[in-house]
Amino acid sequence: MRFTVRNFIIVLILFIGLLTFTGAFFVVQEWKQVIVLQFGEPRQVINEPGLKFKIPFIQDTIFFDRRMLNLDPQPEEMILSDQKRIIVDSFARYKITDPLKFFQTVRNEANFSDRFGRILNASVRGVIAQYPLMALLSVEREEIMSIIESKVVLEESKFGIKILDVRIGRTDLTEQVASNVYQRMRSEREKEANLLRAEGEELSTKIVASANRQKTVIIAGAERTSSILRGEGDAGKNIILGEAYALDTDFFSFLRKMQACRDTFGNTDMAMIIVPGKVCDKFFGDFDSIN
Repeated sequence: MRFTVRNFIIVLILFIGLLTFTGAFFVVQEWKQVIVLQFGEPRQVINEPGLKFKIPFIQDTIFFDRRMLNLDPQPEEMILSDQKRIIVDSFARYKITDPLKFFQTVRNEANFSDRFGRILNASVRGVIAQYPLMALLSVEREEIMSIIESKVVLEESKFGIKILDVRIGRTDLTEQVASNVYQRMRSEREKEANLLRAEGEELSTKIVASANRQKTVIIAGAERTSSILRGEGDAGKNIILGEAYALDTDFFSFLRKMQACRDTFGNTDMAMIIVPGKVCDKFFGDFDSIN
């Protein structure tokens, strides 16, 4: 029984010693920096990497990253100088250069993101309120970002950090402003389309008028040429008929009368009986003389 109790006591002592030994040493990585706390109060800042010692059960450690960190607060709705409302998503890059001041000010990175995020948004809001929307969409944006960064840098010493970069990641129009901008753009495009359509119609009218004028000139020239040719043809026909008429005047006189009858009665297959009399004598003369 004594042996068992003694062994238990030895094991317990070894266990406590192991806990004490393991709790007394900690490792600082190259990308970390450490604050040693004693009963919650800072006692030492360690920046050098390696194996370090602390008093077990009395001292504790808090690790902070030495690398570049991101600060990305929630997007906020802001008003520009032209009274347009936009949703701005800004962010910053920083390093913890004074871990003791950082710990005394905000305790941890979560609290820092909350507090400094409000400072960043306030700086962004104060600067862009002096500019219209078009400035944020032009080359003037770089100048605006420089002004915002200069204002944010003024607050870095209070937190033990170094601001590396400040940017506006995205600027979105609110739903109402986006709708108004869309309607204005649509009106401008419709106005431009109507102007182009009117210019096209005017050009079409000019082309049609020119084509009609050319058509009239061409038709008039063709009719003039046709009239001349027709007149020359009629003249040639009359000469030929005159020469033929001179060969046999009686025959051609009879032929002309027959043509006059055809023009009077028209083309018909009916037979016609001619009775001598005044009407027939008017067209055909004396049948006895013809016979």
